[in-house]
Amino acid sequence: MSKICQITGKKAAIGNNVSHSLRRTKRTFDVNLFTKKFYYVEEDCWIVLKVSAAGLRIINRIGLDAAIRKALAKGYLDVKTLESQVIA
Repeated sequence: MSKICQITGKKAAIGNNVSHSLRRTKRTFDVNLFTKKFYYVEEDCWIVLKVSAAGLRIINRIGLDAAIRKALAKGYLDVKTLESQVIA
């Protein structure tokens, strides 16, 4: 799978390494991703999400259900992948 947060939609960015002599070479800025299991109370099941550190803070602030609904509305997470990540 690609390195994309399923809550915030953050993905790897491309930029430059700049040396002291100002030479530039391409590099990627990867997202701080974690694979986490969350207990989804509304559905009474466990789900596995790939979330960034910012996504974890959003889940802590507004709750898992609200974060999932926002991600579904913005298109960062779709129902098909959400259902496939359910752990019985």
